[in-house]
Amino acid sequence: MIGFQLNGCDVQAHAGETLLDVARREGIDVPHLCYQDGLTAAGNCRACVVEVEGERTLAPSCCRAPLPGMKVETASPRALAAQKMVLELLQSDLAEATYTRHNEVDAWAARLQVGKPRFASRVQPARDASHAAITVNLDACIQCTRCVRACRDEQGNDVIGLALRGDGAKIVFDMDDPMGASTCVACGECVQACPTGALAPARGAAMQVPDQQVASVCPFCGVGCQLTYNVVGNRIVSVEGRDGPANHGRLCVKGRYGFDYAHHPQRLTKPLIRRSGVPKSASAPMDPAQVLDVFREASWEEALALAGGGLARIRDLHGRKALAGFGSAKGSNEEAYLFQKLVRTGFGSNNVDHCTRLCHASSVAALLEGIGSGAVSNPVMDVLQADVVIVIGANPTVNHPVAATWIKNAVRSGTKLILCDPRRSELARHAHRTLQFKPDTDVALLNAMMHTIVAEGLADEAFIASRTSGYEALAANVAQYSPEAMAPLCGIDAETIRYVARLYATSKASMILWGMGVSQHVHGTDNARCLIALALLTGQIGRPGTGLHPLRGQNNVQGASDAGLIPMMYPDYQRVTEPAVRERFAQAWNVPAAALDDQPGLTVVEVMEAILAGGVRGMYIMGENPAMSDPDANHAREALAALDLLVVQDIFLTETAYLADVILPASAFPEKTGTFTNTDRLVQLGRQAIEPPGEAKQDLWIVCQLARRLGLDWKYGHVAEVFDEMRRLMPSMAGITWQRLEREGAVVHPCPQEDHPGTPVVFTETFPRPDGRARFVPADIIPADERPDAEYPLVLITGRQLEHWHTGSMTRRAGVLDALEPDPVALVHPLDLAALGVAPGGVITLASRRGSVALYARADDASPRGAVFVPFCYYEAAINRLTNAALDPFGKIPEFKYCAIRMTAGGSVAAQGSYGGGQILDRLEETA
Repeated sequence: MIGFQLNGCDVQAHAGETLLDVARREGIDVPHLCYQDGLTAAGNCRACVVEVEGERTLAPSCCRAPLPGMKVETASPRALAAQKMVLELLQSDLAEATYTRHNEVDAWAARLQVGKPRFASRVQPARDASHAAITVNLDACIQCTRCVRACRDEQGNDVIGLALRGDGAKIVFDMDDPMGASTCVACGECVQACPTGALAPARGAAMQVPDQQVASVCPFCGVGCQLTYNVVGNRIVSVEGRDGPANHGRLCVKGRYGFDYAHHPQRLTKPLIRRSGVPKSASAPMDPAQVLDVFREASWEEALALAGGGLARIRDLHGRKALAGFGSAKGSNEEAYLFQKLVRTGFGSNNVDHCTRLCHASSVAALLEGIGSGAVSNPVMDVLQADVVIVIGANPTVNHPVAATWIKNAVRSGTKLILCDPRRSELARHAHRTLQFKPDTDVALLNAMMHTIVAEGLADEAFIASRTSGYEALAANVAQYSPEAMAPLCGIDAETIRYVARLYATSKASMILWGMGVSQHVHGTDNARCLIALALLTGQIGRPGTGLHPLRGQNNVQGASDAGLIPMMYPDYQRVTEPAVRERFAQAWNVPAAALDDQPGLTVVEVMEAILAGGVRGMYIMGENPAMSDPDANHAREALAALDLLVVQDIFLTETAYLADVILPASAFPEKTGTFTNTDRLVQLGRQAIEPPGEAKQDLWIVCQLARRLGLDWKYGHVAEVFDEMRRLMPSMAGITWQRLEREGAVVHPCPQEDHPGTPVVFTETFPRPDGRARFVPADIIPADERPDAEYPLVLITGRQLEHWHTGSMTRRAGVLDALEPDPVALVHPLDLAALGVAPGGVITLASRRGSVALYARADDASPRGAVFVPFCYYEAAINRLTNAALDPFGKIPEFKYCAIRMTAGGSVAAQGSYGGGQILDRLEETA
């Protein structure tokens, strides 16, 4: 502690604090503009100057550290005069227009009673409205550089700079491009940082005064960013980042600008029933404008009676395994829990699943087998404590943008990033090494790394001896996988493989993060087994900055799996085959143990096969869109169309809802309250901000109503009652109460008792397997189910785009997001395009053995030659018509990341029009 005097009072400063920090802590107001919490101090505005006794010049308090015995005055006549002069000069440069209701220059000037400026204004630069999300008003810019530091130091995007000198200095984007033509990813961090509205949300959103501000979480990826909804009337007008454990105020383009889908005119507002005699077409979705030609509006009573009664009749006539249910990872923990409870006690089977089957099922299978738990070992932010970070089969800048910022921040602090992927992502410019291996060769690369570690004596023998089993078999297996032998297979030279292996093994703390590029293969479980073995082999697990982290794709895929929305596990991964487990749940659910199915149910893809085989006749789908997300989508649509009864609960007329018999209008994310568990195992509260439109109902209410019509006597009031039942059946969450979440905002599990702080890092002393030891599981090379040949010579890789999420049903109805990426695109290597004779932006047709789509070609050298990357969010070019439904035998996950295709020039891209997100944006612009 450092003792000094501040405004005549003795104060103490902590090490690392500045004079401004101490003044703010002591409740003393000092004007400041270039300073902002979380940003590196710049000291360039000089609004925060203070007088230090004995010093000739005034000191900027934001970057001046206190010294013992120092005497500081924050409002002496000299300091106050300088502060006022700075504010007056800045005010004289600002335009008369107001772009934000929180102009900090005006606020400080009013507080210090600075009058009207005496100086002439500068020549004002023109407004730049070229970007769909952000308007640039440089006539309000004071060159504080907060936007520069937010873009560079926080988000690591390096788009914004300060160019030129003197009175010609100005903020620029890239090489002085219009913002709409720059490489800006629209995270909005600069907008959140700007003190004057020089960078402001488009369409004047910053000027709208909210009726209420609601603290909640982001509805998109698994990072779980906390945010604040600004609400006017019953409409969300803007979103701001909040200081949550996973994001500390940061957001991405989807979290900040992807909120208005909730107000889209295509929201379902009344129950719909298919008209008698109208057939189900599995070939193409209908135009939403024709909805009432196919469906008729119904009362809730009629729709629920038809849905619940029809499902009950199928169960009673054809047996309990004739029904299946798909829940949603977009919904809350409580919704997932009640949905699986409904299927298990109302349908009478374990035929319940959700999108985890399509993303990380193989990762979870390998983790349960080798570690004893499917959860991540360490939070994403542990990369800041790691010396080495391996990111493999993942593109965090697109799929988990805020998580990517922590990785970039770690690199700036000295962490070595190793990027392993067939595609070269934006993170490559931050990487210490980029291993762009050939698609489908993960096992070859990882086994070669382990060969190096074993052969060179780099394994952690003490850790292996005390905490693992099966090492001898693994060592014998990797002996045949030398880097020299594997280099031709994976396309990475042997010395690079050895270098990366040594770096990972000898680091004090190494961490692995992976995505669906690892898991979505027929050998996805083997890929994950190798990553687990790599961590165990080197003892790089169980400590901060180490461990294994499969990045979760949807906002609640971790929580939905925890809650039992999978066919082989009850909540908390308790196996349905264990008699004692069934007895425990039977007692809690007040049903006979014999009523609970003792065999694992069917997975997502298996259900589709069972429908066509006549085994499954009725389905209840809540918030999922398998007609778009399933592999071989034409086959999935054929299966859905063949059902005797399909009940779909959703907020839009999705491609799956087109095939329904009954459609139940549900609630969007900001229209309900519930808990959500992010990729770090962090349980957080999502709070209701607005009311559902029309007659749409909250999802929990709908599930409970259907349960009653299936003979279940459920009596739930508040959602907290469901959460309380969950935690009593889930030992890992036993210590997390609803009241605690309301008080603390977030708690990480495992949290076994109410006084337990939660466990961010697990496996510190033992592993949750019967013997307490982790298990090595060797893996050999298994090729993809379908390889390129003369007829289909290319490889298709599917995934996500930054601006769109999952099947696009939400983000393509968000005005800003749809305006940024309105059309279906394929990312193709420029040389492959040139060989085909197609210019960038031209139309190409991709075809596999299962179907074809036409879409626009985008030249992209991130994709290797011979590989084409396509996002799966575009209904008019539904790429999953092409993908292969072959399954990993362990995780039962389809092979989305590899199938054989051919590419030809030309074709006809289906008209976009029906979602109309961009059209909504145009109308907002007209009425702003």
